[in-house]
Amino acid sequence: MTTELPAVAPVVTAELVAALSPRLRKRLDAGVAKLAGRPVVRDGDTVRITVDDEGSVLELHAPGGVVTDAAAVRCGCLLAPDCLHRAAAASAAPVGDAAGPVERSADGAGGRQASGPTASEAPDPAPDRAPQDPAPEEAATPSQLTAVQALLAAAAAVLDAGTDGSGAVVQAELLRAAHTARLAGLPRAASAAVSVVNALRAARAGDPAFRLADLVTTLSETLYVTHRVPSATGAELTGLRGTVRLPYTPDGSLRLYGLFSEPVLTASGYAGAVTWTADAEGRLCSVSDVAPGGAGRAVGAADRTVRVGDTALTHRALSRAGLAVSGATLSPTGRLGAGKGVRAVRASGVDWRTEPLDRLWAVPVSEQVGHALGGGHDLLFLEVTLVGPVRESTGDCLLADCDGVPLRLTVAHDHPALPYRDNLRLLAAARGSRLRVIARLAPAPHARAQLLACEHPMLAGQRVDLGLDRLQQADVPAPVPAGTASPPEEAPLHLLRRRVEQAASGGRRVLAFPGNSAADSRRLRRHGLATAGDVLDELLASAAERSRDVFGRLLPADTGRFARTWLAAARYTDEVERVLCAAAWGG
Repeated sequence: MTTELPAVAPVVTAELVAALSPRLRKRLDAGVAKLAGRPVVRDGDTVRITVDDEGSVLELHAPGGVVTDAAAVRCGCLLAPDCLHRAAAASAAPVGDAAGPVERSADGAGGRQASGPTASEAPDPAPDRAPQDPAPEEAATPSQLTAVQALLAAAAAVLDAGTDGSGAVVQAELLRAAHTARLAGLPRAASAAVSVVNALRAARAGDPAFRLADLVTTLSETLYVTHRVPSATGAELTGLRGTVRLPYTPDGSLRLYGLFSEPVLTASGYAGAVTWTADAEGRLCSVSDVAPGGAGRAVGAADRTVRVGDTALTHRALSRAGLAVSGATLSPTGRLGAGKGVRAVRASGVDWRTEPLDRLWAVPVSEQVGHALGGGHDLLFLEVTLVGPVRESTGDCLLADCDGVPLRLTVAHDHPALPYRDNLRLLAAARGSRLRVIARLAPAPHARAQLLACEHPMLAGQRVDLGLDRLQQADVPAPVPAGTASPPEEAPLHLLRRRVEQAASGGRRVLAFPGNSAADSRRLRRHGLATAGDVLDELLASAAERSRDVFGRLLPADTGRFARTWLAAARYTDEVERVLCAAAWGG
């Protein structure tokens, strides 16, 4: 018995919600809340849940863990199949997709590892020959144009309503548009839209792991792709379309050395673990076990056997051992394939201060940051001195000195089932400790990174995977006396970022009456951010703009215009933060 429902494909949820009468649609959010926490009984591929006090049972048939057909959701109540329960259960369940999470080479518009089409993917330059008319570049198909229009309208409706107003009906429209986009060959847009729905559900459910910044990122990604696809051609269009699976290419024999493991718990409903390794040249490779699931799967995946060859190593063991692989295949992002021809056996590992891992920390920090901001992997290998905790509006972070750069180290995930927060709090007490750490770059106007793994503060040669291992008080040395930690002053870009986040959370109406916003614009301009001031003024103006008909009655707001100005503000803020981030790290 559990409380977790199986994943439901977006098209199924959209179909069940669309079939409801207007009266039942108004009651849908209450129906979803009523199902929350009810016990779920699993019997093979069938999941049963009691939906009311009369004992009516609803069944979901989920072969492979995903409900892919509306007929697979059956209710035993007297009003079935026209009852509220089927749509409520689908709306309460995680969003599933048989195609799995989208992989793409990123172009800087969201995603953890981003790069445009690689040189190997670009066409060879044409040899010198007589001039001729160039072939027309490929453009979006009519079905793709129709799909992005529907997705744009659905995403704009979410932005107009905010998290509180984006209930199950609004979410279903976005899921329907996501399904249409995937059928039209736009998996990147579809995946981003599904992530928006999952973030909305987390926000409305009060999930402690919800981060407003994640909702802003996925909503910005959805709007960006729908905005660019109609005018994009060639390589840009290819990147905007995305791919469900990146190709794996043969890479011969590899000798890999474990670095660390991290849990995965995404807004799109996937969970598991990823173990990072490096080969003899210091090239990063990863082994993943990610599938539909929640926090329970993220916590337990580290003790699952890695799916490479016949090895019996778990992810936790591989992070400290090694792997000898023959017939290896790698994706463009460094993910190790697990095809039938791949053979792997356990090998010895090394500590972080021994070659070949030691060389990862020899790369200058500014060079690592530049590589990450330019589209490479976003892992940073740093040597830091812990300074102490610093309080921020979102919680405490750990201030550290990284070769003279004041660095803020934050948790990689806030879910209470993961030990990131507790470990960071203990490390903050180890003031003065000098440690090697692995962190993920968090672009911001200051040096900021998410702490993933570190050397053990007391045991030389040992390391701690901060998302999986739990430090104890005895693992932390007594702090070295020091003054109060204080981060340096920074440009007030947060004034614009705050308005972007307010709109995603509270909807357009929150910005329609912003109070004395002129002071924020003046402050941005005083700090040399004149464009930020202009962008803020335009964002607030579009939120408040309402037209009237000939009788003086207010017309519906132009949600499309507001979505465009919000997207401009979100993208501008991201790009300025990238520039300030590079400068903060000494780049």
